[in-house]
Amino acid sequence: LDLKGGSSIQLQLEHPVNDSTMKVVTSVLDKRLNLYGVSDVKVRSSGDQMVIVEMAGKTPEEVERLIGNPGIFEAKIDNVTVLTGSDVASVEAPVVGDSGEWHVPFTLTTEGAKNFAELAKGKGGHEVVMYLDGKQIDEHPPQLSGELAGGEPVAEVEVTGSAADVETAKEESNTVYTVLKTGSLPVKIHTIGSNTVSPELGQQFAQGALIAGLLAILGIALVVYIRYRRAFLAIPILITTISEIIIILGVASIIHWNIDLAAIAGLIASVGTGVDDQIIITDEVLHHDDENTRHRRTRTQMNVKNALFIIFASAGTLIAAMLPLAYVGFARGSSGIGTIAGFAFTTIIGVLIGVFITRPAYAKFIEIFVS
Repeated sequence: LDLKGGSSIQLQLEHPVNDSTMKVVTSVLDKRLNLYGVSDVKVRSSGDQMVIVEMAGKTPEEVERLIGNPGIFEAKIDNVTVLTGSDVASVEAPVVGDSGEWHVPFTLTTEGAKNFAELAKGKGGHEVVMYLDGKQIDEHPPQLSGELAGGEPVAEVEVTGSAADVETAKEESNTVYTVLKTGSLPVKIHTIGSNTVSPELGQQFAQGALIAGLLAILGIALVVYIRYRRAFLAIPILITTISEIIIILGVASIIHWNIDLAAIAGLIASVGTGVDDQIIITDEVLHHDDENTRHRRTRTQMNVKNALFIIFASAGTLIAAMLPLAYVGFARGSSGIGTIAGFAFTTIIGVLIGVFITRPAYAKFIEIFVS
């Protein structure tokens, strides 16, 4: 959202709800948005009546269209409800024809199939009118087939409809598919506010972060050179630092962790601790390097072990400090803490990668170099 632009929507529930109902609301909204293929989706509760939705690359109007309706599905024969969304066990992908006709196959639960068979018995040829949030889906509803009117439970059924063009048909069928797949909201929601981050502003954030990163790397090189007066020592530290950044971004890509400004701050923090650790290793190893001794390799190995012990202890305290922030943000779903949780999570990932991969690798390099 910070880098690509997008929207933040504040939603108010019709009335205050308990924790379990709030979890259902946030879960349904999150599933809907993910089924639409939206990237960088964050759905968080705030109190007992507020939900905050953040989406990258979408306007507030698009967000409201995706999540603004409860998603109540009903099928009626002779104005009697024979199916609801709660009767759906599984849903298949929608099928759209070239002429704008579409259908969404789905499977009924055992209880749903039994109830449908009882209510539809003997009504072959009657219209099956389907509604989504009280609005009729198809102006020309299909007729109930004789097979479904025989009184025997049938699990495989489908929702059908038609549109003037293929694009509209895809949109309508995807809406029905999403509602059947995710279920309906247990309470009505209303939009009470929205904020928009433009793509241009997001690009400025990205450029600023890139410039800050380059300046940080140059600053590291300068400080290391001033500290040791040996240019060749600055090179492995820079290589290790850049490698650590690449590995962290690779892990973020694998676990589909979206990078925002808070995550970038966490990345910088973890890399900063990495440079500190590399300086600790270098100082510990070079402290007695000028002494003339026949046991230089043994002494160097001991110094490396001492440095790594200090680094692991420091990493443990940092992770212990970050875990409460990550827990509060992810487990409690608070909007204000959520951004800090992203910072904490990225910092923890960076520190773990450092202590298990890049710090030992750099220590081995120094050990070989000195020996």
